[in-house]
Amino acid sequence: MMATTVAAPPPAAQPTAATATDRAHLPQYTLRQILGIWAAAALPMGALAWIVAPWLRDHLGGRDPIIEALLICFAAGLLWELALVLILLRRELGGLAWSRVRDALWLRAPRDPKTGRVGGKVWLWALPFVVLSVAVNALPIDPVGPMPRDLPKLIDTDRAEHFFSGNWGWFGMLVAVALLAPVVEELLFRGLLLPRMRAAFGKRDFVANGTLFTLYHVHQPWSMPATLIDGIVNQAYPTRRFQSTWMGLITHTLPSVVIIGVVLSLVLG
Repeated sequence: MMATTVAAPPPAAQPTAATATDRAHLPQYTLRQILGIWAAAALPMGALAWIVAPWLRDHLGGRDPIIEALLICFAAGLLWELALVLILLRRELGGLAWSRVRDALWLRAPRDPKTGRVGGKVWLWALPFVVLSVAVNALPIDPVGPMPRDLPKLIDTDRAEHFFSGNWGWFGMLVAVALLAPVVEELLFRGLLLPRMRAAFGKRDFVANGTLFTLYHVHQPWSMPATLIDGIVNQAYPTRRFQSTWMGLITHTLPSVVIIGVVLSLVLG
């Protein structure tokens, strides 16, 4: 009896039944609600990119007004998406206490679905998905987008070198957008939507989630081919399997870190 009392594993090593239940049983959205949230994110981003940015360009007078306008518009769209997540969570939870938000957005350490182990070596499962994400993004399947809207292609041009050389202010804006994008998009699509799509899509919820995430990119449709593969395989799937948004956050943020590093070299000249 005494051995049974003292041998209980610490919470960090083994999830309790309540923790597992909390992760698996969240309110479920209808198909109409899912599409409504998708539209609330995708349509403003599309309008900002294709309508507001060209208008704003004509009211700016910097080195390259369209690049400046795009960065401003993308930052505004991402901040709106973050606000959307918080608004929906507040309605669901009745408040924004971190302990409840963390569970509601699956911002917990990954849990192995076979052993039930939480954290520790389970984090290593992120590595193969990082490698796969790098491979997917290296595939020559995306068409080249219009300049300067296609940022990965833009940074290889003299135009980018001219704009960013010594330009610390706009480099700071690019860093903000490059880091906001994966964080906010993962919180919205993998943290908020994915755990609430099971009732509408069943076991294929991660496929539907990755597809919706791809179609969200109306502001840069040329990126959709690689985004479809990456979003399903390396972001939605590991997030669902390990019930942790951190898995998608890790794979999604890596390209942004690379872009920041490359642009920093342009700033330094």
